[in-house]
Amino acid sequence: MNVHLTDPQQPHTTSTSQPDLTDQARDLVDAVEDALRIPTFYRDPSPRPAIGATPPVPQPGRPPMSQKATDASALMLSGSVLTAVVGGSATAVLWASGYADPAVVGLICAAPVALAVPVLALSRLVKRAKEAEPPVHHHHYNGAVIHQDQRSVSSKTSGVWAKTRNELPR
Repeated sequence: MNVHLTDPQQPHTTSTSQPDLTDQARDLVDAVEDALRIPTFYRDPSPRPAIGATPPVPQPGRPPMSQKATDASALMLSGSVLTAVVGGSATAVLWASGYADPAVVGLICAAPVALAVPVLALSRLVKRAKEAEPPVHHHHYNGAVIHQDQRSVSSKTSGVWAKTRNELPR
């Protein structure tokens, strides 16, 4: 009995009712070429408007500031409102009583400022003196010390993706 095996690498047709693969490929290539002929973008040929030399116009509202400046500004505004309320109520009480002596009122108003300025100046002076003095290190050892290593390691981390480089002194 003769058995004829076909090579799996070679295409063969079993029926003539199937369409030819070259016709299908040609139809597919024609469809892709038709799709590529359709424009997919539009570039406006009109010239762009020129930017003139007109200075910028100040915008209404608060000017742009850093977060620290914004916080300080809000703190100052709220402090000024509180001061105005306290001062206004004290003025109303003194005016209504009719017994206020201007010299006594001046001393009462100036006393907190006269005391606060030197106290704040002294506290700042003490703080700066503490920062200027070098730190004191105390080393206590029990027994004989053969070798003492006093190296320090400094590291620097920088970049969008953090990269740390530890540098040891030589």
